[in-house]
Amino acid sequence: MTPKNGVLVENRKAWHDYEIMESFEAGLVLTGTEIKSLRAGKGNLSDSYARIEKGEVWVVNMHISPFEQGNRANVDPLRPRKALMHQEEIRRLVGKTREKGFSLIPLKVFLSHGYAKIELALARGKRQYDKREAIAERETARERERVLKRERD
Repeated sequence: MTPKNGVLVENRKAWHDYEIMESFEAGLVLTGTEIKSLRAGKGNLSDSYARIEKGEVWVVNMHISPFEQGNRANVDPLRPRKALMHQEEIRRLVGKTREKGFSLIPLKVFLSHGYAKIELALARGKRQYDKREAIAERETARERERVLKRERD
């Protein structure tokens, strides 16, 4: 299976549940069977997040299914995985994530020049009424498009 635009796994729900402030690209430390499983499309980013511990960024709850031909080389599907970022970026993120309501959320895992990368976003959780507003705006935009299409036809 060839990934679309190099994207292996995407967290679409993040755009609905969070207000994305800023995004960052980081390398991802994976084992051989994990990258093979991701290339086969067997990953999941829902309910995952990133945290900073001792100056390192760790992606937690990212599920990568065991590779079918992996035998004992397979690792725990939910193990924390290290994200590789520059120290200046990590220091900046530490300050931002300590602010009230900000989280580090993975948006997608993709391939870049043969290496697995992860796009992390600095995000703030949306309230229920914010989600309803976004849905209402989307519905009105769709209705406008329908009306314009009918007028053109």
